[in-house]
Amino acid sequence: MLLHTTLSIFGLKPGQKRWGLAQMGTSQQPLRRVPELGFFKLLGSGADNGFGLRPNLLRYGMMAVWESEAAAAAFFSAHSLWQEYQQRSTEIWTADLAPLKSHGLWDGVNPFNYKPDLSDADGPVAVLTRASIRLRKTPRFWKYVAPTSAAVAHAPGVLASIGLGELPIIRQATFSIWESAQAMQQYAYRGELHREVIQRTRQEGWYSEELFARFRVVKSEGTWDGKNPLQALTLAS
Repeated sequence: MLLHTTLSIFGLKPGQKRWGLAQMGTSQQPLRRVPELGFFKLLGSGADNGFGLRPNLLRYGMMAVWESEAAAAAFFSAHSLWQEYQQRSTEIWTADLAPLKSHGLWDGVNPFNYKPDLSDADGPVAVLTRASIRLRKTPRFWKYVAPTSAAVAHAPGVLASIGLGELPIIRQATFSIWESAQAMQQYAYRGELHREVIQRTRQEGWYSEELFARFRVVKSEGTWDGKNPLQALTLAS
């Protein structure tokens, strides 16, 4: 069985704030009944492209791991819940992601611990980092990590980035897309501020659980902030 991972980011229409917030709870049960949908997470976002403490009630995401690519395609093309999201959104961007490297846990499991069939070793990569933050450590996290994560948006080679979360303040994630693995590694391993934050997280024990995953972005469709982040690479090729 070849698993299949997707991430969708959607912006709701202005009048859908209350509906969107409610879906964080009410969509859980319908999603559990979707055929061949294994792991999934509905994710909210904050202000300032997701990295602020104030919630953005018009921006949400859904991370999913399917038992097959066909199961994902069936959901996105015909499922009534997704059709309602489409009707209530101004835009939706969905990416197919193939795990390259993954370690750590998300609610006690590593959902990306499988080897995809990759014919192309080159291309854009995505990075997901998520953590459950110890409550007493949240002031330190938001002092150091949030500004550092927000700075990713201005790093050379980054195509898009966003802060996402399951719960405000204490269960947070960052998702970013890079034009190449080399560009991502240049920032991750040579950026002084980024290395300092990593060191602090280890020394001070900020997280009760954390996961890091790197993906090949196989394809994407739709728009995110009015464009497909991979469009620039497509035009350059």
